[in-house]
Amino acid sequence: MKKKTEKNQEKCETTVTNPPEEVLEQEIKMGNTETETKEVDPVEELKGQIERLLKEKEELIEQVKYSQAELVSYRMRKDEETANLLKYASQDLISELIPLIDNFESAIKLASKSDNPEVAKYLTEFQLMYTSYVDILKKYGVEEINRVGEVFDSKLEQALVAENDPTKPDEVVLEVLQKGYKLKERVIRPASVKINQI
Repeated sequence: MKKKTEKNQEKCETTVTNPPEEVLEQEIKMGNTETETKEVDPVEELKGQIERLLKEKEELIEQVKYSQAELVSYRMRKDEETANLLKYASQDLISELIPLIDNFESAIKLASKSDNPEVAKYLTEFQLMYTSYVDILKKYGVEEINRVGEVFDSKLEQALVAENDPTKPDEVVLEVLQKGYKLKERVIRPASVKINQI
């Protein structure tokens, strides 16, 4: 009898310590977690993960392709810049030599107009030196800009003087006042010209 009363007291104590609302809430929570785990299908969950990973993979592949394309275009730009640097490396030196050519041309013109035999003696030497300089410049890709009789081009020439000659077309180059030069395709000094304006 004592044992029965002790058991009844233990039951009463447990009910006192855990009120029925809490027990009910705990049972509902436990029931909810069981239903939640039952609702999630592991196959569906794996399919979702696979789809997400495949999407991430595609995004990463696109990023790699974009980076590779950027790298290729960067290399092409750098190669082009390097090629231009090498192609026009002598431009500064040639720009310094062009006034020397101008001086030789002026001296040859003056010497050819003189009747003095001493000046004529030096004229041949000047002409030889001038020819040597011009040949060296040609060897390095320097071309003279001489477009007399052609239509004026502002990329190659600068018009200093205009003249009205009705026998010739409008905007045509009549005379080169100072020679211009190109280094390969680049104009290093435009020609100074006289043009026709009707």
